Amino acid sequence: MTHVAVLPGDGIGPEVTAEALRVLDALGIDHTEHPFGGNAILAQGTPLPEATLAACRAADAVLLAAVGLPELEGQPVRPEQGLLALRKELGVYANLRPARAGRIDLLIVRELVGGLYFGAKGTRDDGTWFDTCEYSRPEVERIARRAFEIARERGSRLTSVDKVNVLHTSRLWRDVVTELGETEYSDVPLDHALVDSFAMTIVNAPESIGVVVTENTFGDILSDVAAAVTGGLGLAASASLGDGGPGLFEPVHGSAPQIAGQGIANPAAMLRSLALMLHHGLGRPDEASALERAVDDALEAAPTGDLGGDSTTSGMGDAVLRSLDVHA
Repeated sequence: MTHVAVLPGDGIGPEVTAEALRVLDALGIDHTEHPFGGNAILAQGTPLPEATLAACRAADAVLLAAVGLPELEGQPVRPEQGLLALRKELGVYANLRPARAGRIDLLIVRELVGGLYFGAKGTRDDGTWFDTCEYSRPEVERIARRAFEIARERGSRLTSVDKVNVLHTSRLWRDVVTELGETEYSDVPLDHALVDSFAMTIVNAPESIGVVVTENTFGDILSDVAAAVTGGLGLAASASLGDGGPGLFEPVHGSAPQIAGQGIANPAAMLRSLALMLHHGLGRPDEASALERAVDDALEAAPTGDLGGDSTTSGMGDAVLRSLDVHA
């Protein structure tokens, strides 16, 4: 039986997760909940308890809500450390960040477990602080292949984003992507862009973009820019995939503790993350498409306050389930 490990997280996490669980139940998908993030730190002293990690490894997919609690800011053990550790433990190196609105339908494929966020860091005796950006050829090859395959599936151009005029790692990045494009994916149109000018393209001409592949730090920043252009982080979903084992699916927004418990959080990003899970994690593309359409319908029929409406979190969930019945 298909099984999903669910990590409700912190702040508004449990509220938006509740709407996703209603959809899982409607689709007959088995699931269990596990502690993770700030609440796990408060209860067990660690953001990623061993039992939670074991449950994630054993699952077919992991659905994760936001993490972060204000009372833990500046503490030596933080919720975000659990997120980085979970990504590393599951080997999910490819982060998919779609951005859709009107004629805009772009997808950023971000390398997730290398670069500055995982390189050596520290402080030297002279007081210098440093972070190291490192990439190996196999790391670039595997994320590039994933992006080429997705671009081929979508019938889209692939744009590889780097900073080759400044960064040494970008020279490796461009060489590897160019080589793969010429030898294995000659049917996929490929171009290259520098990260600074490409950020302007996202803002000024997002409809011209298909699939994008880039390294960890650039992908983190550019995907948030793309989210802002297409409605904000409250609508942005993500999927993190490896070559085997469960994928990790999560909304991009934070835990928003200032509105937690009020029943007004927008669950759209969580539900779109669930749709990505259905497609990329569980092999149920028809149900994924039906859920995507249902969320789009609900955003029109029952928007929450952040979108100018007056629906509650559960009210939007009700609208999604009604629409899902129509599209299923």
